Amino acid sequence: YKRQNKPYVCMKMKKYILYFLLGALVSGCGGNSSSHVLEDVIKENPQLREVLKRYEADTLKLRAAEFLIENLPYYCSYEGEQVERYQKQFELYGTGLYTPGEVQDSIRKMYGRINLRKSTVKPDLELPADFLIDNIEWAFKVWNEQPWGKNVSFADFCEYILPYRIEDEPLKPWREKVYNAFNPILDSVRALPEAQDPLFVSRVLIDSISRIKFHFTGQFGEGPHIGPDLVDWHSGNCRETADMLIYIFRALGIPCGCDYMPLRGDGNVAHFWNFILDKNGESYYMYETGMLEPVRKYWGIKSKIYRQTFSRNEDVVKDMRKDAEAVYPSFRFPHFIDVTRLYSGKRARKLNIPREKLFHKVPEDEVVYLCSPAWTDWEPIAWAHPGENDVSFNDVEGGVVLQLSVYKHGRLIPVSDPFVLDGSTGGVHYFEGSDETEEIKLLNKYHQFIEPFAQRMVGGVFEGSNRADFLQKDTLYVVKEAPVRLYSVVTLSSTKHYRYVRYVGPENGYCNVSEVAFYEDPADTCALQGRVIGTPNGQNGDGKHDYRNVYDGDPYTSFDYYQPTGGWAGLDLGRPCLIRKIIFTPRNRDNYVREGDTYELFYSSKGEWISIGEQIPASDSLLYMAPKGALLYLKNHTRGSDERIFEYEEGRQRYW
Repeated sequence: YKRQNKPYVCMKMKKYILYFLLGALVSGCGGNSSSHVLEDVIKENPQLREVLKRYEADTLKLRAAEFLIENLPYYCSYEGEQVERYQKQFELYGTGLYTPGEVQDSIRKMYGRINLRKSTVKPDLELPADFLIDNIEWAFKVWNEQPWGKNVSFADFCEYILPYRIEDEPLKPWREKVYNAFNPILDSVRALPEAQDPLFVSRVLIDSISRIKFHFTGQFGEGPHIGPDLVDWHSGNCRETADMLIYIFRALGIPCGCDYMPLRGDGNVAHFWNFILDKNGESYYMYETGMLEPVRKYWGIKSKIYRQTFSRNEDVVKDMRKDAEAVYPSFRFPHFIDVTRLYSGKRARKLNIPREKLFHKVPEDEVVYLCSPAWTDWEPIAWAHPGENDVSFNDVEGGVVLQLSVYKHGRLIPVSDPFVLDGSTGGVHYFEGSDETEEIKLLNKYHQFIEPFAQRMVGGVFEGSNRADFLQKDTLYVVKEAPVRLYSVVTLSSTKHYRYVRYVGPENGYCNVSEVAFYEDPADTCALQGRVIGTPNGQNGDGKHDYRNVYDGDPYTSFDYYQPTGGWAGLDLGRPCLIRKIIFTPRNRDNYVREGDTYELFYSSKGEWISIGEQIPASDSLLYMAPKGALLYLKNHTRGSDERIFEYEEGRQRYW
């Protein structure tokens, strides 16, 4: 999911947001109330005074009410027919009856293309008093009644239990319904001493929730958050998964929120996941399998990680020292805190880029953005003001390609070449390129190790036999390395003839293979034909990844056995044949170089992507002359969207 920068804010909200950015500081939950901020909000919506009057005799509830009201100007809902159509995709896909493509086709035929720019904006400044009161009452009910609530601080309660919304979803009451649906799950453990720890009850709750099938897809594009209906629909991508769990956990009084990478360290999109706080306020992240682990064990490649908050981060606003319009959109309304050090520990370093590495003069009052790559664009993930000798960023984890930019007149302007921070030494390597060129062979446009398919062939075996049951068989070839190209060719010196041949997937490999072809002679271009045999998925599979795909001549259809081990796909050749050559293709997402497509190679230089030229390959590889040491990008103009920056190192593409 690529984090969306809201394209517009209604004028009423904009007036108040800009006012606050110019100096009205929101206090934060548990601190002294900023009375002038409250008064300004209440002048806009006088009925909110009813909320404060209701809680005049209850100090904590009054502080909670002030916390919510002070932050109202920064939130809104996107509503209207276009939003409803966008949400309908998630509802239909959540039924499990349709593919994402079928859902999109259906919506398109009924309504035409979804245009979220036609949605209306409803500012939270207009919220009725009874909506906030109902939310406050339910939040305090679960905080006070649950045994683990005594170990949740008021500050954490305000940020990670009390909020009535996540970000910009259409508003509706949700706490009572979700509470009634999930609270009984914890009845069996509520009386246990361990239940005083939110971590303990979270694990019990996750064990139950993980049995619900979540229909995962990232094909529905960018849009507003879906809202509490996700608890019923359970569909979407990592953002929707995180949102669904936030509603459930907060409805039960468990401090839960969302941590995220603005961009994955090794990918083009953002990544979101849940965290919960234990009885000591320590953070645990939710792993995809439903496990909760200390955040220091987080596995992802990363440079910066942030935690979403309901309150605005005033430190960021003050540090920017700029009007809202001069700040990059994702930092204008900073409802987040930097938690990189929680995750990275000592791996989080201070990054220093000397001024002499900047190819534009940058004044000390300017904001310099640390940017991460997304396709050929760059997305800010952190900020700093330049010092006298360098630009420094705190708590950056290495092993990720980065670049410095400034934001001028609505666009990012690069001010440095791309570079990599060495996570071990703290040294910085710059991709400055060279006047010297070298010949490079390109086999793909996206790193295949982002998906497990190529690795799942390691240990796979090609076998020959003269028995249909393969009780007597010979090993023809063992795959020892993950294949790096569309077609891997193996020549054999075998002198024995076999009627039956097959590929057997390795342990835990799900027999993931796309195409296999056997030849009698290394010079042959026509593969041996026969009756396809193998281990069927039957009703256990999805009907699209059967063993017959392995011999259909299409490298973009594949076999995915329903069991991790035991799958195979073969041929009955009808007669004994000599096997002297095997060509095979791993299961893939069509990111290898494809014959007949139009490709264009670019290299980075002084903040620009320079074209080296277009080519149409006659095989599964491309040859180019490129500057040594440059950062490269291969674009397929014919099809697909998965592409990623890389360098050419020791005869291979190394993706970042």
